[in-house]
Amino acid sequence: MSKQKILTNLNLFKGDNDELINDATIFIDGNTIRYSGPASGFNSSSNDFEVFDLKGKTVIPGMTESHAHLSYTNNGPLELDKTPVEEAMIKTVDNARVMLGSGFTSAISFGSIHRIDVFLRNAINNGSIPGPRLLAGGRDICAIGGNADTYPDYAKPQTDGLAMITDGPWEIRKAVRTLWKNGVDVVKVMIDGELISLQGRPGDLGYKDEEVEALVDEAHRKKMKVACHARSAEAVKQAVRAGIDFIGHANYIDEEALELLIKNKDKLFVGPGIAWEIAFLENSEKMGFSKDSKEVDAYREEVEQTIISYKRMKKEGIRILVGGDYGLDIAPHGTYAKDLEHYVNLFGFSNAEALHAATSLGGQAMDSNGSLGTLEEGKLADLVIINGNPLEDITVLQNHECIDTVMKDGLMYKGLLNNKSPYLIRDDVS
Repeated sequence: MSKQKILTNLNLFKGDNDELINDATIFIDGNTIRYSGPASGFNSSSNDFEVFDLKGKTVIPGMTESHAHLSYTNNGPLELDKTPVEEAMIKTVDNARVMLGSGFTSAISFGSIHRIDVFLRNAINNGSIPGPRLLAGGRDICAIGGNADTYPDYAKPQTDGLAMITDGPWEIRKAVRTLWKNGVDVVKVMIDGELISLQGRPGDLGYKDEEVEALVDEAHRKKMKVACHARSAEAVKQAVRAGIDFIGHANYIDEEALELLIKNKDKLFVGPGIAWEIAFLENSEKMGFSKDSKEVDAYREEVEQTIISYKRMKKEGIRILVGGDYGLDIAPHGTYAKDLEHYVNLFGFSNAEALHAATSLGGQAMDSNGSLGTLEEGKLADLVIINGNPLEDITVLQNHECIDTVMKDGLMYKGLLNNKSPYLIRDDVS
């Protein structure tokens, strides 16, 4: 079979602007886009290609899940390390299939239990299993008493599941070096806490500045990225000053934090990870919290403050990514596209702006060399074929029946979300 493909009769969202091109053509050679634009502008002297008539479907760039927890197994937020590693690995392989099938061709990890992400990434890269391009995370680095220190001392088992409980600059450097030795791409650090943590709430900084600075310095020396959990303004300020690449949550922003973000907006990305909080409010009673409990009141206030903060950041051109802490029981794998609806309904994004957060900006965060995120000549062939138009209805991306085909690296996948029968791969490798 030919290694060249032509996709015709489609509506194209290239991702380099807000425009939808009707009656478009995409020409793919191997894993690279050679033409993407109006059908009238395409000419080829070659006859050695396979033609796919998309019959008016919409094509968008592959999306990036930028706050990914592929090794979370849809359990409760306080039970993240309760799943045995053997079971977690099996479920993680399935989660990777579901993420790719949902149209997310890339993922930036915000932490992995055990060392699952690294082995998952390697299996995806060598073609053993289907899944997104993955910047693999490791166990969270967390201070004693921090958000990921989930057991009281009297009952603490000997476990290496969720976190590396580490204090002091040199011990933190040692932890980072251990992650690097084990093949991690992204170091995740807990800067402050969570409203339902056993200890450590938003605003309770686990580390002193010199500890976070040591972590970032060591990670960057080893060519790794750094992601963080930072809900409060003080946590965000510590993260920005230390040079962290991906700031997760950033719910509360004061003037000083906003000014720091503006000054460093070309060096970092932020993402609210708000889907889990909204799901908590919708399902609080199922989780054992009454509607008038202090926890529900606190999360309601946090969501309100997040809306204010992200409207301000959007206005100032801060690069905002999609990614919602999916992989929990109330925000399960496969529901990642709910983020785009939240961005439109809560933060004032247009449909096109929400798509940019998932595609072009996600691509920049994933690969600063510019190979991902838009459907332009010379880019890698990652795209999603949709029955519907997300520029008109952003929720169409949540309907798995509307995800017709996903292409990653020039390979076309169908049926990834149908776990009752084998998925199909259209592969040009002879």
